Amino acid sequence: MKNTLLKFSLLTLIILLSADVYGQRRAKKKADEDTKNWRYEIQCLNVASEGSYIVKIFSYSKKKNVAVEQSKKNAVHAVIFRGIPQNEVGCVRQPALARHPNLQEKNRDFFDDFFSENGDYKKFVTLTTDGAIAPGDRLKVGKREYKIGLIVSVDIAGLRKELEAAGIIKSLSSGF
Repeated sequence: MKNTLLKFSLLTLIILLSADVYGQRRAKKKADEDTKNWRYEIQCLNVASEGSYIVKIFSYSKKKNVAVEQSKKNAVHAVIFRGIPQNEVGCVRQPALARHPNLQEKNRDFFDDFFSENGDYKKFVTLTTDGAIAPGDRLKVGKREYKIGLIVSVDIAGLRKELEAAGIIKSLSSGF
């Protein structure tokens, strides 16, 4: 009897762990799909230090927890491809690092790796509030989607150096 109960408990534990792993894979797959769509809004909050900006990034996702990691990717994506808009409180417009409109498509392999789960984008962005979401920054839009706002710091100077070293963008001193 004890042996049967032990086997049943072990089997139940294996099933529960497998379901959790499957759920995490599915959430990651959904995050990757969201990344391909690049749906976000960005606001500049402040210039943190020479070459770093603090921004609020709003990401859209069906899962609230997926939006945290997504926000870091979206902030770096905005710096590279969209730029950062100015505001009334001291942020000067930061143009996109990419000057070529098809840079992402032209360098697809590089950016697929760069924005992957363990990609280098993580070196240039930090959550300033450790991922804590302010009550007003968690909005339900539609029936099954959330708009999540997080404050992040982006090291634009370091990101520029990395992209220049990889030959993705030209250095500022190389001319136009």
